[in-house]
Amino acid sequence: MQCRLCPVECGADRKIRAGACGVKGLSLAKAYLHPFEEPCLSPGGKSGAVFFSGCSLRCVFCQNFELSHAARGKRIFPKELAEIFLRLEEEGAENIDLVTPDHFIPEIVEAFTFYRPKVPVVFNSGGYVKTEALSLIAPFIDIWMPDFKFASEALAARLTGRKNYPSIAREAVSFMAQTPVVWEGETLRSGILVRHLVLPSHTEDSKRVLDILRGILPEAAPLSLMRQYTPMGEIAAFPELARRVTDREYSRVVEYALALSFPLYTQEKESADPAFIPKWDY
Repeated sequence: MQCRLCPVECGADRKIRAGACGVKGLSLAKAYLHPFEEPCLSPGGKSGAVFFSGCSLRCVFCQNFELSHAARGKRIFPKELAEIFLRLEEEGAENIDLVTPDHFIPEIVEAFTFYRPKVPVVFNSGGYVKTEALSLIAPFIDIWMPDFKFASEALAARLTGRKNYPSIAREAVSFMAQTPVVWEGETLRSGILVRHLVLPSHTEDSKRVLDILRGILPEAAPLSLMRQYTPMGEIAAFPELARRVTDREYSRVVEYALALSFPLYTQEKESADPAFIPKWDY
């Protein structure tokens, strides 16, 4: 069967060969209690993170480069994935956090037929995903957590090879934003939380991203401005990415977000450290 699940629509028969995402069948790189998600998702620091292998976006600067470029991963089947959901719950997971699940949506939906988690399910995505695919998994998702990486087509093309990223991400986030935002105290139980990674030398594009988001998101939906950018990946041809974000750059984007009245999560300077990147098990 030709795969047209993601916006690349590569047409690969992923039972036989890898698609644009870099993988064939369902592949997992790690599943554990992850302590570093936003506090509104896991106030106890126990997010049940399930890291899938591969990615159709292929950012040159990816902080999980080894995973997204499919260098690591173990082939599993939907029933095994369901068993992982249950194991994480039994270990105390406050949610099931599906990390880069876009290219495995049919398999994940099948896993939910074996076991439906009793804790909130989070769809943790790069934002480069078709609304047709999102509609397949939407009945099982409580919280959407997409990235919105770029406003500029030229920047998206330069750093990912996907010129259409801004339009695809806008459609995806608009779809996700239809889920009602429900807070229980300071814990998000339903709705959407958007992440944006501030990149060195690209604060003006970050501001444009925030302008787009302000026109899409409900007022109660939180925004997470990430400062964790660490030089890695395939950035030799991109000299501006060879350093971390400065205090001035990050503050400029934070101040702009506050002026737009976003409920806001920020990161400390120390978050830009490879020590926070998981060690892949498989």
